[in-house]
Amino acid sequence: MTRRIRFILLLAIFIGGYASLSLELIVLRQLSGFVGSTAITTSIVIGIFLAFMSLGYWRGAELPLNRNSARSVASRDFAVVALMVVLASSYILLDIYFGLMSVAGLKSNVLKTFIYSFAFLSFGPYLFGKITALLSRCLNRYNRNCTGKIMAVDTLGSVLGSILTTLVIMPFIGVNHTIIVAVVATVAASALLAKKVAWYWLGLIIVSAVLFNRNHLLRDVYNIVENNALSTISVFDTDDGRARAMVINGSSSSKISEDRELWFGYVRYVQENFIETLPKDRKRDILILGAGGFTMGEGDVFHNYTFLDIDRSLQKISEEKFLGHKLTPNKRFVVEDANQFLKDSTQKYDLIVLDTYSSMGIIPMDLITHEYFARVKNNLKPGGIVVMNILTSPNFSDAFAVNIDNTIRSVFRHALSRQVIGSFNAWEHQRANVIYVYYDVEDKGGVYTADKNAVFYDM
Repeated sequence: MTRRIRFILLLAIFIGGYASLSLELIVLRQLSGFVGSTAITTSIVIGIFLAFMSLGYWRGAELPLNRNSARSVASRDFAVVALMVVLASSYILLDIYFGLMSVAGLKSNVLKTFIYSFAFLSFGPYLFGKITALLSRCLNRYNRNCTGKIMAVDTLGSVLGSILTTLVIMPFIGVNHTIIVAVVATVAASALLAKKVAWYWLGLIIVSAVLFNRNHLLRDVYNIVENNALSTISVFDTDDGRARAMVINGSSSSKISEDRELWFGYVRYVQENFIETLPKDRKRDILILGAGGFTMGEGDVFHNYTFLDIDRSLQKISEEKFLGHKLTPNKRFVVEDANQFLKDSTQKYDLIVLDTYSSMGIIPMDLITHEYFARVKNNLKPGGIVVMNILTSPNFSDAFAVNIDNTIRSVFRHALSRQVIGSFNAWEHQRANVIYVYYDVEDKGGVYTADKNAVFYDM
């Protein structure tokens, strides 16, 4: 075995490690807009991925070993992997798949993720494992002490696939173009290993990756204006051009219009009852957790606002494509995790608005805990108010509605109200925006009883 051949085999193993981790992270990012980014979704994807990769390792260890035939098999498999990357991660194909699942009446996100993973995330990882095992055997036949180098190269590829994909490539060129990079990498590995390169088929795969993931397609079909490592953001006109909407990761995030009747009901409720009624005797400090399109407090140039979110691009997108104007000087945007911000913050706020629960499928699990709500309460000024927008069942018809209510009340034990926005059927299971409001007032524990009733004096 020549030094050149050894280098090619090690490089192919490196590319396999890079592409496998890159595909896994791309898929998890793309799925977040359809089934959320919960630990359950992640565990299903990783579990299926590793299970089929293990089968590939097993199969690669059983195939007859011939250096030329092994390279030919690995070359072909890399080409198939490139095609599977396109099918498994392209946004438009995922949208078609989940649309078909909805038409079929399938509602469980867990089941949808399982079916998707078996259909699109089984064969690719299987081939990754098969390629690695097969090429490793070729190298080990040349030198039995090569195992450590093979593992190191494979692991290094995985490490770079993990770091570069999420920290460098996605933020700078977008998720859709990151898919194209992964496809080009696997196609390159196929070409390196082939005795006779099938340029027609490899070119066709690259062209399909470009066609399905080009900016014009995503913008024309889905109005996507940003597609980074954290968010897929769409901005478009609605209500016959009388309003403008922003959708983040598949969930309606913000809506703005000169006609307030076209605003989201809960935003109008918070704006009219808690923001526009703020006294003007002094400047109040307001914290909005979940910036969205920065519509909370729109028009208020007096009080001090802090908007918090994890996606840095939100301010620029909102100012240029949604609001149509810069944020006023009294409003600042902080890019940080909500839990970490609340844990580290020394500032207290007169009004805190929690608006991070935009979809049942995309509920941030770390932002519905007792500990999180305790941090929110700890950042409230004496006499302040906390407003929480929760998408839940108004009539407590599911476990989530009961448990989130119990969780909130475990922290905000008194002076807590619950307001359903809009009309609903109290006898049927449905979801709506439910506003929880906590008022920081003194509680002396008074209870009216038949033999001790001071209601006349209290009133």
